Amino acid sequence: MVLGSCASSKEVVYFQDTASAHIKDSLLNYEPTLQAGDLITIHVSGIDPLAAATFNIFESTGTGMPKALPYLVSKEETIHFPVLGTVSTKGLTPMALTHYLETTLTDYLVKPIVNIRITNFKITVMGDVKSPGAYTIPNERITIVEALGLAGDLTIQGKRNNVLLIREEAGKRTFITIDLTNKKLFNSPYYYLAQNDVIYVEPNKAKINSSAVGANAGIILSSISTLISLIAILTR
Repeated sequence: MVLGSCASSKEVVYFQDTASAHIKDSLLNYEPTLQAGDLITIHVSGIDPLAAATFNIFESTGTGMPKALPYLVSKEETIHFPVLGTVSTKGLTPMALTHYLETTLTDYLVKPIVNIRITNFKITVMGDVKSPGAYTIPNERITIVEALGLAGDLTIQGKRNNVLLIREEAGKRTFITIDLTNKKLFNSPYYYLAQNDVIYVEPNKAKINSSAVGANAGIILSSISTLISLIAILTR
């Protein structure tokens, strides 16, 4: 069992041989794409505050300070925006939607400024990490490395070369295997996580075997005890 639980450094050390690792420019400027089910806040301002207020939706909180209501991106990947009506978000990042709205609103406002935030950007980390759970990400941008850091890192029994990423886009679920020991991760299209991504860290063989032993320990001890008692009776 001791020999079986030993692991080489190649199975444990992250990002091996990173001397020549470089991150692509496309990843340096990564932005998440809006998806169905996203909740986004959109605040419009301009030179004339009263005119801009037409394009903002709020709810009363009872404290005298109105709260901005989020827009729910529909399954058709649209939102219903004041005055403009149905606006498509399909394939757009928050920045792209910001640019579209600022350009369109020039027909109604002088120098409009639009600010957009995703309020429910969430990822989930499961399996052999120290603190599994769901994490809300306030800045809408997180790498798989940062996500595992939020979860307290992998335990020593977690398999670093077989981390599973589960992603759902446009109603289609995909399963991607991530190797944390390979420097190619830094240029992977899955280096940055998307809304509602799930990361699962598989336990290594030693932990699986030890779990099986632990589950059967009571039965094994009981059987040994019975056998010893039987031997003692027969040898009297």
